[in-house]
Amino acid sequence: MAAFLIADVAVPDMQAYADSGYLEAVPGIAAQFGGTYRARGGAFDVLEGDWQPVRMVIIEFPDMERLRQFYDSEDYRPYRDIRQRLTESKIIALDGLAGPIDP
Repeated sequence: MAAFLIADVAVPDMQAYADSGYLEAVPGIAAQFGGTYRARGGAFDVLEGDWQPVRMVIIEFPDMERLRQFYDSEDYRPYRDIRQRLTESKIIALDGLAGPIDP
């Protein structure tokens, strides 16, 4: 069953973030683990509640095991460190549905 990495990332200095190589390198690393970006910093509307996300990222993986392999990988580790140093991030891993929800 699919799993989703969902991140809300506040980037105080987008130039430093871009210069770090993170934005170019990480999609390829995620792809090595079957990751597909579904959203990356696009426009959004808050429909309910007081949550004010800053920059949303959603990456779909084939399953939770592959998501964790990506997140814990040697290839991603230096970029995870960069992201943690240059941003304020909230990240969750969410299991997808095994099948459609019956109406």
